[in-house]
Amino acid sequence: MNIDFEKTQGLVPVIIQDVQTLEVLMLGYMNQEAWTKTREEGKVTFFSRSKNRLWTKGEESGNFLFVKETHIDCDHDTILIKASPVGPTCHTGSRSCFNTNYNQNFIFELEKIINDRYENPSEESYVNKLRKKGLNKIAQKVGEEGVETVIAALNETDVDFVNESSDLIFHLLVLLREKGKTLADIGVNLEGRHSK
Repeated sequence: MNIDFEKTQGLVPVIIQDVQTLEVLMLGYMNQEAWTKTREEGKVTFFSRSKNRLWTKGEESGNFLFVKETHIDCDHDTILIKASPVGPTCHTGSRSCFNTNYNQNFIFELEKIINDRYENPSEESYVNKLRKKGLNKIAQKVGEEGVETVIAALNETDVDFVNESSDLIFHLLVLLREKGKTLADIGVNLEGRHSK
């Protein structure tokens, strides 16, 4: 991936996006040395204009940004990094430096929470209790919630319908995890169907 550092006097803007939620987390700048270090170490390193040195995000706070994907724009002078953040990205303690609403991305965060419950089970976790009952019980819960969603759509209030739809989606996310699938798999499938 060739980046034209000369076009922008040695520094290119770098957009950091959460690889799972797709939320834009921050904007920084890299020179050639920061770009090389980022690719070698797998952690985002910027060139700090205020400190006039390389700066690895999280070097003091521990809130690193682990690189998952990198993309260069069509003019070869801007980098998009999809990263997995450890803790909040902003120095203020916020998830994102842009203070954007989060609810449109919460379904992706919920998928991450369910994955964490699978990887780090606790006795109090509903996901863990459901998981212990096995695939058949999880699939049955999706069926039950689907029926309850239909009933709510036909005979109950909008609030009931939204609540039942939320239950359905939650249990579907658990079933996806149980089957080793993700929302990204569903998105790719839907996109493929749309293009036909």
